[in-house]
Amino acid sequence: MKPAGVLLALLLGACSPVQTGRAPATSLPSIVSLNPCTDAILAEVADPVQILAISAWSHDPASSSMDMAEARRFRATNGSVEEVLVLRPDLIVGGTFTPPATRSAYARLGLRLEEVGIAATVEDSFAQVRHLAALAGHPERGEALVAQIIAALARAAPPAGARPVQTVLWEPGGIVPGDNTLVADVMRRAGLANFTAGKGMKQADYLPLERLLADPPALVLTAGNPRAEENRLLGHPALAWLTKTRREAVDPSLLYCGGPTIIRAARRFAEVRGT
Repeated sequence: MKPAGVLLALLLGACSPVQTGRAPATSLPSIVSLNPCTDAILAEVADPVQILAISAWSHDPASSSMDMAEARRFRATNGSVEEVLVLRPDLIVGGTFTPPATRSAYARLGLRLEEVGIAATVEDSFAQVRHLAALAGHPERGEALVAQIIAALARAAPPAGARPVQTVLWEPGGIVPGDNTLVADVMRRAGLANFTAGKGMKQADYLPLERLLADPPALVLTAGNPRAEENRLLGHPALAWLTKTRREAVDPSLLYCGGPTIIRAARRFAEVRGT
């Protein structure tokens, strides 16, 4: 080959599409997930080879709703346009808070972005599971996961006629969940009443220690490491004065995501209700 021909071949090779991270040729879409909640659902309903990357949040035990061994089977991304572009997915799944500039960049590059909101109820989560399973090309897996969640909720349900246990769920930072949240819905189904919502508190309101001590519930669930500075209220010695209030710990990873997370959350809430 003449030198000019060699140079042309090299230039053409350099301009060819990047293959890094691509799943093998298949009729099923390759996917990058940028949301820890969709990470967990997609890990259940998509083929592993379809998932080119999940969010870096899912590789961090403090923010993941997945088992760490399961999460680390997948590449993680911080979600920059450059990282995603190199992977060349057929589909990007993100939350509804995608910055407009990022959304526009994906559109200009011809990348499909599917934005998934926060599930506020168990039914919302069912719809998300079915939607993501359909996008992945496996609607039957979505139905199977929904059936597993329904069965888990049935197992966690209190006996007929049992009175709900008045419960404060104290989240990291001393905040509490509102009544129109997924975790409050799962609590209700497991026989736990959202005590602070009944007192007029809303999503992410701060619950002072003094208010809890003055008006204690039957059960306090603390979510988070009480030794962490931002969570010092969760392990305050004054809580020992509540001799008629039980205290139990729950993993913070159970509080924010739907899909398979509901199964573990329902089981844990049923455990603490029956303690």
